[in-house]
Amino acid sequence: MTGKGKFPGRRWWVVTAPRFLADEMLGRLARYLRMVGCDTTYVRGWPDDAIVARAREEGRILLTRDRALAARTPAAILLTGVDLPDQLRQLVHALPQVPREVAFVRCTLCNGDLLPVPADPDRPPRPERAGTPVFACASCGHRYWEGSHTSDVRRHLAAWIPGTAE
Repeated sequence: MTGKGKFPGRRWWVVTAPRFLADEMLGRLARYLRMVGCDTTYVRGWPDDAIVARAREEGRILLTRDRALAARTPAAILLTGVDLPDQLRQLVHALPQVPREVAFVRCTLCNGDLLPVPADPDRPPRPERAGTPVFACASCGHRYWEGSHTSDVRRHLAAWIPGTAE
């Protein structure tokens, strides 16, 4: 569907993944959300007041297992699941628009943007990576590529969240 009128041929709406702030109880969830392209800040050791303020200032949805903290934060999702699969299912149930496919968009370590890395003619790729695009984090430089870990993540997502393609 495309917009008509002022912007012929262009979409008149923008669909973006929600932006999250995960508290220290949800580190693994934060990494998985980054793997599917969600802008997810992860904070550890922060006082509740600072977490509430940052979520509000940055327009992020707080993800937490802390009932009191969730009650104090206007945009919060309380996740009661103890393990990662339950947390992902609860989050997708609360926000069906959460992506479920691996996307090389966010760094799983620091949440920075991933950018394609041009091939280095002086440094041939390892045979298992030949022909595979490589991405690097613009913030920390960590490199990513399609590999067995990516396949494992896809398989986990498909098993944990109904309707997710492997």
